[in-house]
Amino acid sequence: MTRVLLVEDDSTLARALAITLRSRAYEVTVARDGGSALRDASSARPDLVVLDLGLPDMDGTEVIRSLRTWTQIPIIVLSARDGQRDKIAALDAGADDYVGKPFDVEELLARLRAASRRAAPREDEPMVTAGDLVVDLSAARVRRAGIDVRLTPTEWHVLEVLVRRRGSLVTRADLLREVWGPAYEKQTNYLRVYLAQLRSKLEADPSAPRHLVTESGLGYRFEP
Repeated sequence: MTRVLLVEDDSTLARALAITLRSRAYEVTVARDGGSALRDASSARPDLVVLDLGLPDMDGTEVIRSLRTWTQIPIIVLSARDGQRDKIAALDAGADDYVGKPFDVEELLARLRAASRRAAPREDEPMVTAGDLVVDLSAARVRRAGIDVRLTPTEWHVLEVLVRRRGSLVTRADLLREVWGPAYEKQTNYLRVYLAQLRSKLEADPSAPRHLVTESGLGYRFEP
């Protein structure tokens, strides 16, 4: 049974969503503020976190950053804040996905399933070598010149999609759909931000990338 930590200060919504999740065979722990969420994450060891940003004691992005200091479990933000800056801030802090309120329950459940699949270990996946980069797909780990490179969950997902299709063009729409979901297919600014971050961490010369290549007007390609 998949364990979900639901962090939501609206008691009515929290109760309704917990009932829905339990009816779909999820084990649910509810936290009403950020402090409780951090304690419950440590004690209950959930498989997924569903997090509201507007909490009474701290901003949800602070909760994300605190969790990311010790765990890489999937975090799905569920928030009424729909501004682009809020979304980017949450994703940069380490969130894996962002669902706006009001939301469709079936879409949220689909996002939970997708996050669970991405987080599942794949022991049969290869290690891909590209110059001084080694990308371990099974361990979700990257090394450059023998040194571990710390990536946020979203940075890893972008890189993973490109590496799995290495040598092939991945269109912007495909990449957005696979990492963020169908609702984000036109948010090309996300890709500019995250590719720039990845290049700064992985390329010897980010201004002239060797491995994370842009196909102008089309998409991106990972060149081994």
